[in-house]
Formats: sequence, C-alpha cells, structure tokens
Amino acid sequence: MNRLSLTAAAALVALATAAAAAPPPYDTPARVAYLIDLSSGAELLNKGADVRMPPASMAKMMTTEVAFELIKAGKLPLSKMCTVQPATWQKWHGPQAGSTMFLSPNEQVSVENLLHGIVTLSGNDASVVLAECIAGTEQAFVQQMNALARQLGMTNSRFCNSTGWPDEGCTYVTARDLGKLARASIENHPQLYKQFYGQPSFTWGKTLGSGQAITQGNRNPILGKVLGADGLKTGHTEEAGYGFTGSADQNGRRLVMVVAGLGSYNQRIDESVKLMNWGFNAWQSKPLFAAGAKVGSAQVQLGSESEVGLVAARPIAVTYPAGMIGGDPRMKISYLGPIKAPIAKGQQVAELVVTTPDGTVQRMPLVAAEAVEEAGFFGRLWLGLKQLVGLA
Repeated sequence: MNRLSLTAAAALVALATAAAAAPPPYDTPARVAYLIDLSSGAELLNKGADVRMPPASMAKMMTTEVAFELIKAGKLPLSKMCTVQPATWQKWHGPQAGSTMFLSPNEQVSVENLLHGIVTLSGNDASVVLAECIAGTEQAFVQQMNALARQLGMTNSRFCNSTGWPDEGCTYVTARDLGKLARASIENHPQLYKQFYGQPSFTWGKTLGSGQAITQGNRNPILGKVLGADGLKTGHTEEAGYGFTGSADQNGRRLVMVVAGLGSYNQRIDESVKLMNWGFNAWQSKPLFAAGAKVGSAQVQLGSESEVGLVAARPIAVTYPAGMIGGDPRMKISYLGPIKAPIAKGQQVAELVVTTPDGTVQRMPLVAAEAVEEAGFFGRLWLGLKQLVGLA
C-alpha cells in the first residue's frame, strides 16, 4: 500500500512567509539530557536520548508502574499487607544497602505504604518487599517489569532487578524510554500518579534507642522550585552519577525531562530546575484541537463505509520557540491506506503531522471517530461496481 497524506480540511493554514527561528540554544554538563512537551510530543532537547545508561533508582519508576497497572486492573488492593521477609531485611538494611524505608523483619506493610516508601523515599527495601509480595520472588517480578516495558514501547531498556542497584550492566535504559515510562504513569494512572508522586516527605520506621518516628524528605530536585512540579524520580550510584526524571504542568502544558550523569547532588538540583524552566520559558505551545475534535477523514477499503472520521486522541497542540514571528503551522493527515476494515472506534489509524515555522516536525495520533464494519458480499459487490464506474 502507498503512504497517503490528506489535508486537514478545517485546520490547514498555508505556511506564511515566516522568520524561521532555530531552536533556542541550551547547554548542560549532563551526559544525557532530554526534554519533551507532552502536549505536542515535541522534543525540545535531545542530548544522548538513545544512549544506554544505568538508571540507578529511576528504575523504581517501572517497579511503581507495574504496581499501578495491577491496581488499575483490580488485582492489587492498596490495602493488601505484605510481609518483610527476614532474608530481604538482612540484605537491604544498613548503610551498605543504600536508600531505605527503615522496614523491620517480619513487619506487615500495606501496598500503599510500600509505594510511598519507593516513590518518596527511594527505599530499596520497599522495592524488593513489594516485588516479592506481588510475584513471589524479585526475579519473577522483573519478568513483569520487562513485559510491561515492551508494551510501553521501551525498546532499548532492560530490567534485571526492582531497585536499579548496580548489576554489572544487566539493567539499562535510555532517556527516551524513561520519557515513555513517565508519560504512561502520568496519563494512564492520573489519580495514582497524584497520590504517590510529588509528596514532600513520608514518615516510616523509628530510630534506635529513642524510638522517634523517622521522616525523610523527597529528593525530587524541582519540587517547590519549579511551578507545577509534581514528579517523578531521582537516581544515583557511583556508576550512573546523579540523574532525574521529572515532570511539571503549567496551565495544562506538561513537560517531562530526563538528566543523567551529573557530578553532584547540588548540580542535579541546579540543572534540573534550569532545564525545566528553560522548557517553559524558551518555548511556547499553541492549542490546535481539543480531545475528540474531528480533524479530517481517511479512506476505507472493503468497509461498510467508504471513509472514516479521524479525531484527536487527546488535546493536540504545537510547540515552537517563544517569540517566533509570523507563520502558522502546516498540517497534514498521514496514514497507510486505504485503511482495511474492520476498524474499531478509538483505534489509532493515522497521524497528524505538523510542521512548525522553524521546520520542526511533530506527529500526533489520530483515532477512528466511529467503528466501520467489514462490508458483506453485496456491499463489496456494490463497492466494486462504484469503483468500476468511477464513483468510489
């Protein structure tokens, strides 16, 4: 089949004589830096987005996402109690075990509290206890992590443990894949995301001797420093350096950032705040279509209808450098077609391809506005006759 393009009838505006502007310059000491605008899908910065790297504790985002999926499916109640196995406690307590929730052997802890311990405190002990509670063993849970990664299109990542603990290179990710993972948590589980990410602190465990409650703060470097910041996860090991996957929403425009390979805790704070603020200030977003709005139509092959309406799967916007003078985006609908029936309502069958005045190309999904059944025998016969006389 040929790749066809149709004009988005109601929205296409010819590109005016615009002053083309290059993307705003940005320099960072991070080995890897990636910034995307979820409202448009535009990549605002790509420095090594496809380079494999150790995630450190950013791997816990996948541990959390597996739990979110099970909770959403009704298979994992937040109230479920999990037992801290003595062997797990023995391995994951003390200074040599990295970040901890300060669990105790044989302690009963709810899934809800373990998720707070993972997301807010980055507890290695909490991650392993939750993994064992869900799948019986951490390695069985890792299989679920990798299966979900494949479903999310994380084609250049592999997980070998639930914590991100160094494992001689077995676990690796890319910044692009972490962006996909962050998007899944934000868009597929909005209530759970709000409940667990972005909490300033969490209290669990007691100090030896005095027995005082232990409150630990969230290490998220943009919380309280960037307007609308509400997630996601830091990571640090000697091998990985200091990294962070973060997100913020300002006036309905959401950015996701990833930095990795920074040299210190404070440098991670400075660079994360700087990058996120640059994304909001140096770029602007223009709404194009509301979610569910009709964008155009596509031809259908051997269907009960000869064409299908195409609507925006989610709000569609276009992102371009702030202060750009003149010019409207060029838009076209692109799909492999005619699209063969049957077609399900809501099925992604096309893309809206937007070219901004600076030449940047952005692609957004379009879905079928209605179902189109496969044509029956007489329907096919009638369609064939119409094609024969040039009416179809």
